[in-house]
Amino acid sequence: MATLTVLRFETADGAQKALDVIKDLSKQHLINLHDAAIVTWPEGKKKPKTQQLHDLTGSGALSGAFWGMLFGLIFFVPILGLAVGATVGALTGSMTDIGINDEFIKSVRSKVTEGTSALFLMTSGAVKDRIAEAAKGMKFEIIASNLSKEEEDRLRAAFAEE
Repeated sequence: MATLTVLRFETADGAQKALDVIKDLSKQHLINLHDAAIVTWPEGKKKPKTQQLHDLTGSGALSGAFWGMLFGLIFFVPILGLAVGATVGALTGSMTDIGINDEFIKSVRSKVTEGTSALFLMTSGAVKDRIAEAAKGMKFEIIASNLSKEEEDRLRAAFAEE
């Protein structure tokens, strides 16, 4: 089963640097990277910029429509108004099965702010100790994941060890 994880970085370029590490780990077969997307929000900009990873092909890669809908729900819904409320509710409901619910959306929306970046990863099969070792020195916060509470606690603990 694939896991959707969102990592928040204190800098606008942190997510891109982390994605480069994840892509390298994927080439070493230490993690299966199904898809990824980045949100960067440089200082002084009114809204974030989103970028989908396009060089992944084959089964498991998500469509641009998925990322567009997800980022729309997270970052742009507040400015859309009430006219689309029912549609947004239906879209949000359809994403609940993959761990994307109101709590997920609110958590990401509140933490990805001007001057920060976020990395959205769809992965599976991670060799956790090797991933944790490669991530040492990176400053990030795991802000959302569709892992179970126990799995998420173990993941947070692995990355907290220095």
